[in-house]
Amino acid sequence: MPSTSTARLAHRTRDLRRRLSHIGENAVDWLRRDELVLAERTPYEEIFREDITCVRHYLPLTEAHIEVQGEIVPVARETYAIPLVLVAPLAATMRIYDLFPDRSLVKYLLARGFDVYLVDWGRPEPRHDQQHLADFFADLLPRAIAAVRAHSGKQKLSLHGWSFGGLFATCYTALGDADIENLVLVGAPCDYHANGELGKQYQRLSRSMKRLEKLTGFRVHQTHQRLWRSPGWANSLAFKVISPVATVQGYADLLRHLHDRDYVAAHATNAAFLDDMTAYPGGVVQDMAQYLFVDNCLARGELPMADSRANWRDVHANLLAVVGKDDSIVMPRAGAPLLDLVSSRDRTLLEVPGGHMGILGGSRAPATIWKPVADWLAARSG
Repeated sequence: MPSTSTARLAHRTRDLRRRLSHIGENAVDWLRRDELVLAERTPYEEIFREDITCVRHYLPLTEAHIEVQGEIVPVARETYAIPLVLVAPLAATMRIYDLFPDRSLVKYLLARGFDVYLVDWGRPEPRHDQQHLADFFADLLPRAIAAVRAHSGKQKLSLHGWSFGGLFATCYTALGDADIENLVLVGAPCDYHANGELGKQYQRLSRSMKRLEKLTGFRVHQTHQRLWRSPGWANSLAFKVISPVATVQGYADLLRHLHDRDYVAAHATNAAFLDDMTAYPGGVVQDMAQYLFVDNCLARGELPMADSRANWRDVHANLLAVVGKDDSIVMPRAGAPLLDLVSSRDRTLLEVPGGHMGILGGSRAPATIWKPVADWLAARSG
């Protein structure tokens, strides 16, 4: 009979072989991604499409309760009278709204009793380089909102905008839709020149460009739009460069946990979002450079478009602004000033932990952001 030490060695050898086998399988599947990605599992129907823009309507949940990171959330039996429209930003894919089965913003909102719609801008191609910011909030979004009203049969709506989605929601409301009852703005930009060290760079750029304009009359929009296109891979890289330590640490953690299928699946799901950003059309980047970085028009409540008579003071909807303490893309000091630029009587600032992505779909978001946002909306949704 084999000795105890021999048996122990054989057992460890089998465990090592099994572990190495799992590491190999998980590494291959991580590279393929599709088999591991857990995002976008919540059913929806498409109620509107125009070119690459569409509107999703998420179907009611059939279960009695859902689990959100270990917490049991009962599914509401009745739906609030005012539908909720999620207005997505550009560059990000819709995975962020439905990232994991147990950490899905749309699923959580459905469970809390909201009738949830999502405006998806699609994947801009070179042929879309003529699109400007105003094409989204003054042209496409009005038609998407009309489709929501036709489908839901409701006139009053709530808008929830993350990042540029918050910019679009605010500008759209300022253009005259008095039936937007509630605005939730998550990480929405306002004063670009107040955005820390990056804001100082914008201030220097602004001074230089204004001197150039005074001398020559030159403005960014005199150049060709296709020169300004920012492809998806560049947006993904820029997002990672903003937090290089966290990016490197994430891949180091992956190597240490390659044997753990659940960990690898979670990492692949996050990576699928971060590595698969979409392009900014050339016209949009022109507007960002001129209106946002150089002119800093939002800090004065002005809309980023030519010859607009509307202003953010034309916004009267109930307003909740969420800013992330660790957000380096839209710092609290760059987002909070928008509360002073609207005419809303009911306005609240919620400062929460997390970076730009984390305040929408991070691991702390369900407790620190989703719940207070849902509670705020519930009290104002009929």
